[in-house]
Amino acid sequence: MGRLNGKVAVITGGAGDIGKAAAKRFLEEGAAVLLADLCEAALAETCLEIGGGKIGYVVADVTSAADNFAMVTEATRRFGGVDIFLANAGIEGDVAAIIDCDEAQFDRVIEVNVKGPFLGLKAAIPALMARGGGSIIITSSVAGTYGGARLAPYSTSKHAVIGLMKSAAKEVAEHNIRVNTVNPSPVESRMIRSLEEGLAPGSEDLVKASLTAATQKPTRSQISCSFSPATNPPLLRARST
Repeated sequence: MGRLNGKVAVITGGAGDIGKAAAKRFLEEGAAVLLADLCEAALAETCLEIGGGKIGYVVADVTSAADNFAMVTEATRRFGGVDIFLANAGIEGDVAAIIDCDEAQFDRVIEVNVKGPFLGLKAAIPALMARGGGSIIITSSVAGTYGGARLAPYSTSKHAVIGLMKSAAKEVAEHNIRVNTVNPSPVESRMIRSLEEGLAPGSEDLVKASLTAATQKPTRSQISCSFSPATNPPLLRARST
């Protein structure tokens, strides 16, 4: 018997690599899954690739309150309710120093990566309460626990959703709803390939090493992961206090 038999999961960013992997695992554990994303063709392809009768999709924009409520409504109509909400949709934005960041690009990253999960929780919490509890997971990042040079909008957004998680967890614990983040280090996906290209074209291994180093707990000595002066300025630096 799977650990999620009889449960229903909604996954935003469902056509992406992490969303797809989560959907496969949830289905293996017995859940029904509704994927939400912007591109219908990608959603349909993902559902076809995964297969089975317990997966469906809805085209939705996580920055729209109406679309978030539509996800929950469709999951309830199709599968009977919502027990798990994975707020996974996100974008990386441009890779640039703060002084070179475009204001509109910053606003867009915050809108998708912070407002999106916020609206998702607003829509999902009443549905989980109606089922007697459940689980909310927000995809943050190692960049949400340590900063990253030239990744300020993305890193800011991933710090913000950890705050959202902590606030929500205190609000809904009495309703038997758990709220957590997952904070991945580099994952082989479209997003990490985009970050690699922006940070150090042709130096993918250096980027992965630098980003992965941020998952290590800082010691009393400075953690410094940098490229040589001939390539790029330091990507990540952290010092314990």
